[in-house]
Amino acid sequence: MTSSVGPIRVLIADDHPVVRRGMSALLASLDGVRVVAEAATGEEAIREAQLSRPDVIVMDIQMPAMDGVEATRRLTALLPDAAVLVVTMFEDDETVVSAMRAGARGYLLKGAQQEEILTTIRAVAARQYVMAPGVAARLLGRFSPAPAPAVPFPELTVREREVLDRVARGSSNAQVASELSLAAKTVANHLSAIFLKLGVSGRTEAVILAREQGLGADLPEPAP
Repeated sequence: MTSSVGPIRVLIADDHPVVRRGMSALLASLDGVRVVAEAATGEEAIREAQLSRPDVIVMDIQMPAMDGVEATRRLTALLPDAAVLVVTMFEDDETVVSAMRAGARGYLLKGAQQEEILTTIRAVAARQYVMAPGVAARLLGRFSPAPAPAVPFPELTVREREVLDRVARGSSNAQVASELSLAAKTVANHLSAIFLKLGVSGRTEAVILAREQGLGADLPEPAP
């Protein structure tokens, strides 16, 4: 867990020496951050993290042998107080999902501005979850509830749809009246309203339309 005093201790894991050195130099220039270790592979990241006990692990996704997602999974099990910040070149939704499921607390694109990097490191060190805004917006869209299915014949009332549903499966007026606890005349009145609203001339056309919209298909056959 991040100490309440002192700099945020950071481990950098990236298989490209130039990128690793650049990130190390950038973080070293920031107030309140100290790079305590570097790693070129997932295995090295696990070993160095156990030795240096960082607050934040800046983890590249694409690394040989063990990628950043697997290294993240193992590190969050071994060092649950260390926050993993995944950094990658690609704004790939599946990578984000995999990394977050593995236990990463943040997702940042390489090339992010210095202030954004510092803000993100501070946030994940404080046990917040952070990711690139564009990715976050798309993921929220993916996980938002699916739209409710369209109601067939919205011009009909609920009772009229119930009547049409039963007529579509072959029930007579008397059977519909019995099933819905209605008077036979009430059923006839509902059917007249249904025919008018659907613009059909009678029962047969109404049944054809109803079955095209899926009515009458999921109910048992009426008793003889």
